[in-house]
Amino acid sequence: MKDIISIISKSLLNRPKESILLFDSTTGANEIAQMLNGSWDGCNSISLIECDEIAVNTAANLLEVTWCYQGASQAVLKRVTSEEIFRRYATGERNFINANLRCAELVSAELTEINLSYAKLSWADLRQANLDKADLTAADLSQANLSGAELSGANLTRVNLKGANLKQASLCGANLIGANLAEADLTNANLTGANLSLAELRGANLHLCNLNGANLTGAKFIESQLDFAQF
Repeated sequence: MKDIISIISKSLLNRPKESILLFDSTTGANEIAQMLNGSWDGCNSISLIECDEIAVNTAANLLEVTWCYQGASQAVLKRVTSEEIFRRYATGERNFINANLRCAELVSAELTEINLSYAKLSWADLRQANLDKADLTAADLSQANLSGAELSGANLTRVNLKGANLKQASLCGANLIGANLAEADLTNANLTGANLSLAELRGANLHLCNLNGANLTGAKFIESQLDFAQF
């Protein structure tokens, strides 16, 4: 019995360790998985039984993408330019998870159904941008300018919109569960049917904000903030 256990233990110890790699481009992850005989997850991650960093870096440089191991403090360190977002979006790419777009100029951008979950978008200029049905889960949009932006049906769960400008923005049916909207300007914004449960709204400007049918269960705000809101 001890011999069998010993054989099994040695087999497990000698099993090649699988490495999970994260890339800043879905297309790049797919191509590198094919080049290095890895397994692509359909998004921005691949798994390799034997990770040769030289080969990975060579492939990444060839495709102009950045990468890191899963569990690293930052999945994407390189800043992505607005032009690169537009170019890759035009080719059909939609996954830009964890992208670094701080202070990006994305005025009037057409980015419906884009996946910017966990992206860094603080101070970004997204005036009049079309982000209908976008996935912005846990993205950082603090101090971003989203005035007049279209965000209907967007997933904004746990998004950080602290101090953001959302004047006249449309967030009809948006999912804002646990969102941070502290000190955000929601003047004339349309949040009809939005889910704001557990959201932080203290200090937010809700003047003429349409909250008809919105779910405010567990949301944090001061009653007087709703005096000039519309229901």
